[in-house]
Amino acid sequence: MSAPPREQRTGKATPELFEQVILRRLGARDEDVLVGPQHGVDVGVVRVADGVAMALTADPVFVVPAYGWERAAWFAVHILASDASTSGLPLRWMSVDLNLPPSISDEELTLLWDAFHGACEDLGIAVVTGHTGRYDGCEWPMVGGATCLALGPADAFVTPTMARAGDAVVVTKGAAIETTALFAATFPDRLGSAVGKDTLRAADSLFESMTVVPEAVLARGFGLREDGVTSMHDATEGGVLGGLLEVAIASGNGIRVDRDRIPVRPEVRAVCEHLGIDPYTAISEGSLIATVVPARADAFVELLAGAGIDAAIAGELIPRAEGHRLVVDGREEPLVHPGLDPFWGAFGAWAADAAGADA
Repeated sequence: MSAPPREQRTGKATPELFEQVILRRLGARDEDVLVGPQHGVDVGVVRVADGVAMALTADPVFVVPAYGWERAAWFAVHILASDASTSGLPLRWMSVDLNLPPSISDEELTLLWDAFHGACEDLGIAVVTGHTGRYDGCEWPMVGGATCLALGPADAFVTPTMARAGDAVVVTKGAAIETTALFAATFPDRLGSAVGKDTLRAADSLFESMTVVPEAVLARGFGLREDGVTSMHDATEGGVLGGLLEVAIASGNGIRVDRDRIPVRPEVRAVCEHLGIDPYTAISEGSLIATVVPARADAFVELLAGAGIDAAIAGELIPRAEGHRLVVDGREEPLVHPGLDPFWGAFGAWAADAAGADA
């Protein structure tokens, strides 16, 4: 008798699987690949001409019709654009593959694409190619994939591999931004009855914070590499703590982080406490992790504050030999990757409850 199939985890591949399977099979070698795939690095970078580099990212097209077509398309675009923007290069182009469920009507597709176009236009992104179709077996929210591209001088991009020991670590907006916003947008009645209407409104208002494009643009103007920001990383699955560890590993450094310095908004804390999940390890699209030359870190935080973006210096990179350290209530402990993001289990359970109630 054959063994029953193992249940597979949801979300991104583990670092071990990524290392053993993906990174060992990357097609043809190409000397114009300046930055290839690496865990914790949001972009690949290629040389397209002398002195000119292109940063590329690929992600699912993630669309939730229940948010309304305009909001859903805005979020889908900013998920795609955020990773590319962490390169520090100006956003330019996007290719989009839409594999849509047969249930979407022509009128609904028009509304979705009008909103998608508007969000790209606002960011200065031109859609240059793609594919659009309806297919059996395709269902919301994963309805295809897209590649976002940024272009600029070959000496003016950053990746987490460039972060250096001694750099200050800045976190924008705080922990669990995406977790909080998506629960509020998806389950407003149930969440509101649990945490109160005021907290629900505050949580829902975080929806438009689920992007790191604004702070990445500010970083480019502030100065990159030796002039200021040495790397940027979008804290998604694994939350802020997972993202911080990824930066340290990608750059070959140690890290020391004071958890209490990582902002946690009151509405975030209330929602996560109700869900029973750790805000520091929960998915947080919209939280930018930036490493900054120490002499300019305070100035970068002040620049962000002037633009209405909360940020804090949460720690620093240290020599690799000193390890990955997390300070909790004044005590140091190892900083380890949280593994499976707690968002998925909680969100899946609430979605199943909602489906059962509608049945």
